[in-house]
Amino acid sequence: MRSLRLMMKEQTPLYIFVAVLFLVGVVFGALIVSALTLDQQQELGDYLGNFFMTVDQQGLPAAQDSYWGIAAFNLKWVGLIWILGLSVIGLPGILILDFLKGVLIGFTVGSLVSQYSWHGMLFALVSVAPHNLVLIPVLLVCSAAAIAFSLLMIRSRVLGQQRRTKVTRPFVMYTLLSLGMALLVMGISGFEAWVTPVMMRWVTPMLVSAG
Repeated sequence: MRSLRLMMKEQTPLYIFVAVLFLVGVVFGALIVSALTLDQQQELGDYLGNFFMTVDQQGLPAAQDSYWGIAAFNLKWVGLIWILGLSVIGLPGILILDFLKGVLIGFTVGSLVSQYSWHGMLFALVSVAPHNLVLIPVLLVCSAAAIAFSLLMIRSRVLGQQRRTKVTRPFVMYTLLSLGMALLVMGISGFEAWVTPVMMRWVTPMLVSAG
């Protein structure tokens, strides 16, 4: 446990870097919304309107049915980041994933706000923000650890065979951290499956009326 804390402390600059990259992605995703043509905005508005109408009238899938789908989707991010961290060539992929996650969130929130003003912001606060307040830091921690391990692999290969034997302990620590984050993701997915739909149902009638 002490080694994990020390490792995370040493990776603080990487946390800052991936956090900034994620925020740039959020801004870029929001800017994409403003760059849409009128026809694209109309199609987006129709899609959101149909979605909210369906949620208001039929509700969302049962939590038991949606949990494993949500958990699998979130775990794929953690697993993919872990795999990319094991290879030297995977380093750019980690950065792309962090940026892409920011773009997805920025576009989602931007779309809701552009179509429904403060009602859309309220919906984003109950549907997008709660679980992502924990999920995003988890993914950023995984990304920083993956980048650090990937850089270690690069140094190991550049400096020669003698240094390669020292990769074993960092690999174990990296894998244990990723497994811990995966367990946390499963808990977050439970919140997203059971609690988030309830909050969405509270807000959805306002968006249907606004639409």
